[in-house]
Amino acid sequence: MKKKIDNEMNDELRPEYDLHTLLKQGVRGKYAERYRVGTNLVLLDPDIAREFPDDQAVNEALRLVLELNRVTKKRTAKA
Repeated sequence: MKKKIDNEMNDELRPEYDLHTLLKQGVRGKYAERYRVGTNLVLLDPDIAREFPDDQAVNEALRLVLELNRVTKKRTAKA
């Protein structure tokens, strides 16, 4: 025997939390641009990603590249 389905919502939300009225005032993507500005996501090519097990390894390698670049600049400035 099937249960009778009520058309009314049988949830525990209070009337002031009526989603139909709350969602009418919402703006889709309102904070999307602000989120993108605060996010720095870089996608690695598959061959590069295989060489680095995690984000810490990538950061360490990039810091080494930056340090080598600074050393090279100092040497060329002295010459």
